[in-house]
Amino acid sequence: MAEQKRFIVLGLGSFGTALALRLTQNGARVTGVDQDEQRVSELKDELYEAVVGDVCERETLEELLVEQCTAVFISLGESIERSLLAALHAKELKAPRIVVKGVTEDHGKILSRLGVDRVIFPEVEMARNLADRETWTNVLEVLKLGEDHTLVEMAVPSSIVGETLAEADLRRRYGINVLGIKDAMEGDWQVPPPPDVRLDDEKQLLVLGHTDAVSKFRAVK
Repeated sequence: MAEQKRFIVLGLGSFGTALALRLTQNGARVTGVDQDEQRVSELKDELYEAVVGDVCERETLEELLVEQCTAVFISLGESIERSLLAALHAKELKAPRIVVKGVTEDHGKILSRLGVDRVIFPEVEMARNLADRETWTNVLEVLKLGEDHTLVEMAVPSSIVGETLAEADLRRRYGINVLGIKDAMEGDWQVPPPPDVRLDDEKQLLVLGHTDAVSKFRAVK
């Protein structure tokens, strides 16, 4: 049996709470920490451990044994100073992985300089995903792979319906790679897809490429 992952969530506002509960649902052992006794009380029966504490105090993080967890998540609302202090202490205490909710672009830059593993801006990411889904209705899922590449699951554009994958020649025409093809009715992926597979409006494509190239392709009608 795989070892149960242990996560520490510092800050139990709306984002931190949602994250902690989802990690718990995924089978992880989650410790949630917040100064607000009411927030902690509401989660004490939901999480493995709910602790009242000031996450900006180094002693608090020492007692949590952050060096033994899988990852530390820091979500402290709009308080840039508190977020930076918590990240600094977690880094100095050798937390294996540190993920921080960013407030501003400059905040994100400072966090990166501190050496945190990832800075996220949930509102920005959600807005972009929503905009993409509403703009390109044939796109089902979008996954950013770093700064430069994107993986999307999307329907076959009408303009290439009836062609084989080889005839569509999407790598040459659009600079993207089709990693898999799924029949929407049967639900089975062909990975990698054969070049002679016929593209129709019941097929879905798993497409990988540079973000600019993928953006151009998903706008194809």
